[in-house]
Amino acid sequence: MGYFTKDGGRAAAGAPTPLTQQAIAAVLDGWDAHYAVDDDGDLGGYWDGHLFFFMLGGAEGTVLTIRGRWARTVGVDQLAPMMSLLNGWHDDKIWPKGYVRPEGEELGVYGEVSTPLGAGVTDDQLKDLVSCGLATTLQLFEHLDEHYPEAAAAAAADSDDA
Repeated sequence: MGYFTKDGGRAAAGAPTPLTQQAIAAVLDGWDAHYAVDDDGDLGGYWDGHLFFFMLGGAEGTVLTIRGRWARTVGVDQLAPMMSLLNGWHDDKIWPKGYVRPEGEELGVYGEVSTPLGAGVTDDQLKDLVSCGLATTLQLFEHLDEHYPEAAAAAAADSDDA
């Protein structure tokens, strides 16, 4: 079966190259995704109605961070239950990291996947990482929707009005 042989493994195309916003944009362009560039140079767009950003961090700009914000509204009175729900998610899942930020009278709930890529990244690896960041964060958001159906319904009604 070749688990440890060069010919039996999944080889990524090309040699690793430094991580750049242009490489991330090329992945998104390959998917015909709609995105924009903010004032900081970060790429951002909406997936299933949730805002995602693709950022380069770390001292050398070699850490890829994919951060999504749950597009629902829940009050700050839900802080403890939301934290408990996210902690339960982390008991069973590796990705994404989920966290909460009080934002005025509401909670901002985020999912984030960060990967250090100081040694570079191939095109295939970058596609996999972006796909993983988006897919796992959307799974977290679906999980939150199941536990906060009123917030999900309100967001759906708001999008129908737009």
